[in-house]
Amino acid sequence: MSGKAVTPQLQRELGVVGATMMGLGSIIGTGVFVSIAIAAGIAGPAVILAVALAAFVATCNGLNSAQLAANHAVSGGTYEYGYKYLNPWFGFTAGWMFLLAKTASAATAALGFASYLLTTTNLMGRGLLVPTALLAVVVLTTIVLSGIRRSNLVNIIIVSLTLLSLGFFVIVCFPTAITVGAENLTPFFSGNAASVLHATALMFVAYTGYGRIATMGEEAKEPRKTIPKAMIVSLLLTMVLYITVAAVGIGAVGAGVLGVTEQAQAAPLEVAIRNIAGPAAGWVVTIGAMTAMLGVLLNLILGLSRVVLAMGRRRDLPGLFARLNQSGTTPVLAVVLVAVAIAGLVLIGDVKTTWSFSAFNVLIYYAITNLAALQLPPEERLYPRWLGWAGLASCGFLAFWVEQQIWLIGLALIVAGLIWRTLVQILARD
Repeated sequence: MSGKAVTPQLQRELGVVGATMMGLGSIIGTGVFVSIAIAAGIAGPAVILAVALAAFVATCNGLNSAQLAANHAVSGGTYEYGYKYLNPWFGFTAGWMFLLAKTASAATAALGFASYLLTTTNLMGRGLLVPTALLAVVVLTTIVLSGIRRSNLVNIIIVSLTLLSLGFFVIVCFPTAITVGAENLTPFFSGNAASVLHATALMFVAYTGYGRIATMGEEAKEPRKTIPKAMIVSLLLTMVLYITVAAVGIGAVGAGVLGVTEQAQAAPLEVAIRNIAGPAAGWVVTIGAMTAMLGVLLNLILGLSRVVLAMGRRRDLPGLFARLNQSGTTPVLAVVLVAVAIAGLVLIGDVKTTWSFSAFNVLIYYAITNLAALQLPPEERLYPRWLGWAGLASCGFLAFWVEQQIWLIGLALIVAGLIWRTLVQILARD
């Protein structure tokens, strides 16, 4: 019996709760524990406005991602949407941007976890940073290789611990914020419009974990219902959490304290709460920070491996990365490739500009997402068309508010990726 070979499909095991928790696990991590402080150092108390603006941009992008994923529920996210609704060049560029940005982010999360752990246990400076980060990559890769169901359970535990620690932070700091908040939040605009836009671009990255829900669309039950609901709930919860943490943190200790991030091993929220309630309270937030970093790392390995799987299916990467295990739950070689790439960046250890680099690449990625959403036919559209235009304009605008050298490198890497794809196409014809 002959015919076209059937592409193996991943099993649909994620419901609304599981998909929402995956989204929260991907979003709440480096963003709330690190980037709010970086943005506060740039924009001062106006970081609260930047958080809200970034939430608007993320909501436009999230809803457009949701309607694309609901109608085209396969692994790969915007890489697949670019192919289906635009053209192969846009699709490849989206996949390339995602791999560049999120592999670096995953390495940052691993090093961040190691930094928090070693700093809190007074072991920092003994040459254990990279080995500890590598161990985290190995352990979480092993969990991902065991399948989406077990990964989802571990993720729920991680997200729960993180949310509890952030709730503790807000409860402990809130009385102080009420007492001295007016003084610490004045003047509200300590910089200019450019500083707010720069902070908004950086804070946007803190929301972008919602894309993980779309990249795992192939594993969602009833994707047309599950994916949009999970996206909306994840973004609403995150927006409320970020604004609350930023307002309470700055209100309690001021942007000057919260925005100091010179020490690579420092945990800004831990520093803030320790100033108010002592070392024991700092421990609680530190545990939340460590679990958050592990959650980000787990979800990035999951999301990146699904994009590698999709690129392998289209032969933009070698076809062997499209293979699944016997139970059809895990693209084993794709997961291994992602883990090796993350480990390589961990070994280099140069993550000073990772956050800004991720901001540019992710904003380009979501500009393509919005462009693809604008091509949806009326019968597939779940939300108004203006959301696509709003998301496209805001992403294209914010991408170039990061440091100039960052977006120049990003543009050069886009060109390098397109040259790679051209060579692959030429070789394939020969």
